[in-house]
Amino acid sequence: MRPPAPLPPHRLADAADDPSSLIKEDGVAVCSSMWIDSFREPNKTVTNLTTFLRRFELWVIAYQKVCADEMGSYMPRSAIQRSALEDLLALRNAVLDCRFKWGARLEFFIRSPKDKTEIEKLSKRKIRAILTTTQPTPFQDRIVQEVLFMILEPIYESRFSQKSFAFRPGRNAHTAIRVIRRSFAGYLWYIKGDLSTILDGVKVGMVINALLRDVRDKKVVDLIKSALVTPVITSRVEEGEKKKTRRKYQKKRVLAEDEPKPDPYWLLTFFGFAPEEAEKVPSWGHCGILSPLLANVVLDELDHWMEGKIKEFFRPSKTDVIWNGPEGEDEQGNTSWPEFVPTSGPDKTRKMDYIRYGGHILIGVRGPRADAATLRKQLIEFCEQKYFLKLDNESLPIEHITKGIMFLDHVLCRRVVYPTLRYTATGGKIISEKGVGTLLSVTASLKQCIKQFRKLQFLKGDRDPDPQPCFRMFHATQAHTNAQMNKFLSTMVEWYRYADNRKKVVNFCSYIIRGSLAKLYAAKYKLRSRAKVYKVGSRNLSRPLKEKKGQSPEYHNLLRMGLVDSIEGLQYTRMSLVPETDYSPFPTGWRPDHEKVLLEYIRLEDPKTMEDQHNCLKAQGLITPQDYISMLVWNYKRNAETMKRREKELWRLHRCDKAKFLLSFKLIWRFALVYIRPSVYCMKLPFLYPKFE
Repeated sequence: MRPPAPLPPHRLADAADDPSSLIKEDGVAVCSSMWIDSFREPNKTVTNLTTFLRRFELWVIAYQKVCADEMGSYMPRSAIQRSALEDLLALRNAVLDCRFKWGARLEFFIRSPKDKTEIEKLSKRKIRAILTTTQPTPFQDRIVQEVLFMILEPIYESRFSQKSFAFRPGRNAHTAIRVIRRSFAGYLWYIKGDLSTILDGVKVGMVINALLRDVRDKKVVDLIKSALVTPVITSRVEEGEKKKTRRKYQKKRVLAEDEPKPDPYWLLTFFGFAPEEAEKVPSWGHCGILSPLLANVVLDELDHWMEGKIKEFFRPSKTDVIWNGPEGEDEQGNTSWPEFVPTSGPDKTRKMDYIRYGGHILIGVRGPRADAATLRKQLIEFCEQKYFLKLDNESLPIEHITKGIMFLDHVLCRRVVYPTLRYTATGGKIISEKGVGTLLSVTASLKQCIKQFRKLQFLKGDRDPDPQPCFRMFHATQAHTNAQMNKFLSTMVEWYRYADNRKKVVNFCSYIIRGSLAKLYAAKYKLRSRAKVYKVGSRNLSRPLKEKKGQSPEYHNLLRMGLVDSIEGLQYTRMSLVPETDYSPFPTGWRPDHEKVLLEYIRLEDPKTMEDQHNCLKAQGLITPQDYISMLVWNYKRNAETMKRREKELWRLHRCDKAKFLLSFKLIWRFALVYIRPSVYCMKLPFLYPKFE
């Protein structure tokens, strides 16, 4: 037998620690307790994050998440090998002992299960290339990023403003659009600003100062600071350097059977339609997935400053039909139209609202333009003082609602309506009169949609767009091409779900894609024109285009025999097939589902809340299920003790006649059940009845 291989040096130091013995609790339970504690005391300064950094359960969950991203499948804890757990423990100890270095390229504490490279056998040229060229983020760096993210996210999610919607769980662009539709009705002046230059370059001092407002753990802050300070090595292409020519013969990479086959055209189509506000995702140093969270931490001070300005700006008017409450949330008027707001005037309520998506902000002002100009001046001064960002009036334009405000590829505009207002006057007489008001319209920008299609080379022209064949799908089958384009159409239908002109925009997208595929098939199958393609393949291109009469049986017979793949027809070929706009009401104080559950759990965990609920139930003469079950168990135990004493007495009286004893005992037991606890007897619970043979 061969002697066992020597352990690596980082494992020798940790041989005394058994990784399995450190997993004392479920990692999900540890994360849940962190979320609950953070939401229970959201304003508390945190000082003990190193305690969670030591929890090996969090490192195991981080390893599972990174392996899922790396391998494409989730790895259960039972499937993790002991050697991987030992390497993971070595990585944790290195982080705690300040021996971990971000961006290491040759010295790893733990490596990816897919990485089979033997660094000892690499040549000097390959090692030099690894050390000087751009490389993907190391596997161990992503594990440390995941652990830090799991620790910091619950702390800041409980503190973040409800006005920010990007890079946060449970919030997305659709949430921002629904909030705009619900809360921005009636605003005449809009300030739209782009602060995304903060997301481009990182200022370490600004990020660390923002962290230190809430987190005072030196080890965690130093770890993040080192990730921001450590330089990222990227390969530089010199100006005079020529591009290397490709080798004539290259070895093709063979995909494994379980490995998903990439479709670059579908990925390009999907990510190409991201709105301008969502295109920029921060990536600071070696922070990785921590960068968006840190960006929200930095910009959170702006959100809270704007919330204070909203309260300061609000002035209710008793003559107004809405927003005349003390906090501006008591809305009245026509409940069937939540967005309906009367036109502004000198006797109307002065109000302001604000929303932020990433580095883009939108402010709505109901009042004179001079107030919007004053707010813009204060905002410019705040950004220059806090973020060292020099803005001017051109970067923060003030636009009227009649011009149309573009935000998240949707246009906010105003429709003037004249509803019939009916109310009861003195004496019970019903009076009807015409009112004047505005209705906020959120429509998809067709111009922006055409621009995105032109970027993806689906069409050319602006005023009269002409579909162009998508030759990237030339070598794909008709079934695969149609299926991929249906995925794209489904994405478009979901993206424009809350747009007023959803049917028009999706029908336009379907026309462009169908015309593009028709031109592709006309060139591929030599059918000369789109009309010929539609004649052979039908309107939705679901019929096979390569079939020829007289040479093969009918397509339906081949499909019935399973000899050909079914071709999925294109969706939404008619406007009547496009779903309607989703106008479901959006509550005023909306929160994501996970936050609602957390707050409800914390509220029910409070003993005062439980006491109030018990008092309320007693006052109404009700009883909780727990109390009812406790009463049943208590009565059963008490009756059982009585029956035992009665059994002894009967045994002394009828010791000679066992049959008489059993009969009398059964009668007494039934008498007790019927007359002492009739409700229990009616329930017929089996554990209350004695068994007689």
